Amino acid sequence: MSIDFQNKTALISGAAGGIGLALSRELGHLGMKIVMADIEQEVLQASANILRAEGIEVLACELDVTNFEQWESVVSAAKDKFGAIHMLINNAGVGGIPSGIDKSDNNIFQWVVDVNLMGVMYGARATTPSMKEHGEGGWIINVASMAGMNGVPYSTAYSATKAAVVSMSESWAVELKSHNIHVSALCPAFVKTRIHESLRTKQDKYKTNMLKENAENLKKGFGQAAALVESGIDASLLAKRVVEALENKQLYIFTHPNYRESMGYRARAIDKAFEDAQNSPLVKHLIDDEIVSL
Repeated sequence: MSIDFQNKTALISGAAGGIGLALSRELGHLGMKIVMADIEQEVLQASANILRAEGIEVLACELDVTNFEQWESVVSAAKDKFGAIHMLINNAGVGGIPSGIDKSDNNIFQWVVDVNLMGVMYGARATTPSMKEHGEGGWIINVASMAGMNGVPYSTAYSATKAAVVSMSESWAVELKSHNIHVSALCPAFVKTRIHESLRTKQDKYKTNMLKENAENLKKGFGQAAALVESGIDASLLAKRVVEALENKQLYIFTHPNYRESMGYRARAIDKAFEDAQNSPLVKHLIDDEIVSL
């Protein structure tokens, strides 16, 4: 049985373009009312007008996801406009600056953490009370990445935050099940977006000299990132895949089955490490201990 999205409300961060815009369009055409939130106001308003012209009911709100008070304001505006929120898509994210850990910039690392990790937490914290309040259940979709399933060299901050998003999703899936709120971690590989240009949205408080000091190397790194992103799937295909996966109540939403073998390698490595522990004279006696769960 297909999900009835009619007249339900979705709040989507980073909705001005890329994945956020594609999901806004797809869900809007399925009958949802869309709250589009983004830090880029001019682009957001233009995108919102395009969707309105397609017959989608849209509320466009400015949002810096690193600011919890702004999240609260967006949630309040969404409830005032549409009455309730049924879906949250934590999509806003940044890629940071490619670098080895010994050359990482603390402020840039903090920027990635604040947007990709704290922004997701703030979104869930601000929105979940509304979902519980109306009692109809709902969805939280946190946009992670294949990088969150397996670390990527020279992208430590991005990989770490996306892994955290996967872990938070796993935690919230159990926590919110009794409220009929389904949680998913969306883990795509490369998608045609502007993630490689995310420095355009960097707030002034995250100052760095890295761009000047490593201009030539960074130009090469960003060029490689751009080529990988451009080789990706269209965001519109990803949006349709998300809807398909929601029908099956998937916790992990994958878009690139060609990554299955590499993820299987990681799973086998983990299993081998458990086998090693089981054979260890130091800890093998714990094999029959009861697993304590909360």
